[in-house]
Amino acid sequence: MSVTLNRSLGVQRNKLLRYKLIKELYQKSVQEHPYTPTTKILEIYIAPIYPISRTTLYEILCTSITTELKEVEAAIEKQNQLKARQTQLFS
Repeated sequence: MSVTLNRSLGVQRNKLLRYKLIKELYQKSVQEHPYTPTTKILEIYIAPIYPISRTTLYEILCTSITTELKEVEAAIEKQNQLKARQTQLFS
């Protein structure tokens, strides 16, 4: 099992969890202020907490977070099962 593979899966999982928090904050802000432009929501509500660019915000809004998160967590689980089997072989 590759250390870099585990690390990249962890980095991807953490990025998606951060995206989920940002998307939830965006949706909450839109509900409270429905006619506010996206750039103002970013400037007033999101950027003080998560300093991201407008392009990154648009990327987050277009990302299918739940689907990708399920795929990453399935890959992590598969790696854990593989590690467990390998440990049993050498015990």
